[in-house]
Amino acid sequence: MGSVVKTETGIRSIAFLGDYLPRKCGIATFTSDLLEAVAARHPKGSCFAVPVTDIDGRYRYPDAVRFEIAERDLASYRRAANFLNSTHVDIVSLQHEFGIFGGPAGSYLLELLRGLSAPVVTTLHTVLLRPNADQHRVMRELIAHSARLVVMAERGRTILEDVYGVPPAKIDLIPHGIPDVRFVDPDCYKGQFGVAGKKVLLTFGLLSPNKGIEHVLNALPEVVAEFPDVVYIVLGATHPNEFRARGETYRLSLEAMARKNRVEKSVIFHNRFVDLKELTEFIGAADLYITPYLDEAQSTSGTLAYAFGAGKAVISTPYWHAAELLSNQRGVLVPFADAKAIAREVRGLLRDRTRRLTMSDRAYKLGRAMVWSNTARLYLRAFELARRQKAAAAHEPVSVNGFGPWTYESPELNPDRVYRMPDRTTSFGLRSRSDVAPDASTGPPSR
Repeated sequence: MGSVVKTETGIRSIAFLGDYLPRKCGIATFTSDLLEAVAARHPKGSCFAVPVTDIDGRYRYPDAVRFEIAERDLASYRRAANFLNSTHVDIVSLQHEFGIFGGPAGSYLLELLRGLSAPVVTTLHTVLLRPNADQHRVMRELIAHSARLVVMAERGRTILEDVYGVPPAKIDLIPHGIPDVRFVDPDCYKGQFGVAGKKVLLTFGLLSPNKGIEHVLNALPEVVAEFPDVVYIVLGATHPNEFRARGETYRLSLEAMARKNRVEKSVIFHNRFVDLKELTEFIGAADLYITPYLDEAQSTSGTLAYAFGAGKAVISTPYWHAAELLSNQRGVLVPFADAKAIAREVRGLLRDRTRRLTMSDRAYKLGRAMVWSNTARLYLRAFELARRQKAAAAHEPVSVNGFGPWTYESPELNPDRVYRMPDRTTSFGLRSRSDVAPDASTGPPSR
């Protein structure tokens, strides 16, 4: 995490609201890492988490979790606002992604924001260029209730300004944080995964059909014909939402495709989450990292950030985050769903070690600006700006670009509702360590 650096700020308490480990999703990993990084950077402050718990139920959350929100229970969002107000929190750091909050387009979240006293700094993990009516409505009110908005790619900033009319001064561009790891030769880690002497291609993250892994599998026959010692590692469990809807259908289809293409001996599927230490070792073992994602509008990819920051040569489709991060010869972009282009670029980089290492060096050097300690510094700056803006406009109505003013009555705080809730929602209030079931899984970002 790096050394602790004193940050000048009047902030005493920060609540981080979003999914949280050990829930298996990229937002959970991000929220957990961000809280840890900010806490290390601001040791005199208090940092705690308020996660959204999905329909799968209970998790063994760490002590940093003070309150849980039941995703599909509107009243739970009101109770969360009451709880946050009662703690006199200075800042709420909200992680927003469509799909993790209840209601149409996640609209239950707005119930919390309407009743919240503290300023909110919202990190937008997705910025939709063409939202539907519900998404547009929710986004506009979310923007209005946010003191500041954080995006991780320049394209996200542009869309906020052009589509949603957000003033540029309200937007902070902060890179996705990454672990601070040493630049190492891939051969140092290959032995422990049984791939010593191989040329290793890697894709990791939670599996779902939008990841486009089938196009790498269709590229492999051409790659293996020239480089028989190539192995492609696909690391990650099936995304929980995908598993609930279709089970392991996607993973099984990938395994069947590897057999059909007669490259099954060159593909290794690791169907599990791994902790950060093992994840960095998997990344370290890779000669090339591939993100063949199919959605151009993906404005954030934690998996890409992790691999890039570790100094990996990357081949990717040109979704927004990748197009920015891999520009200026820091990586290679290929068209969407184009196995021939993937095969061509993999073979080219495996032939040209000098080019591959030059690309890795450029990525690693830029990645030093993305390590979590630096990302935390930038977030603390955004938090302090939000605190000062809130203090200066304490009696002004909330508005943005002509939408509003937003007027609402904050619900009266009733401690009994926080401390003594009905049995069916007991696990979504103040934490009782005996109330939760064990779940020790952790893992990589899925985006």
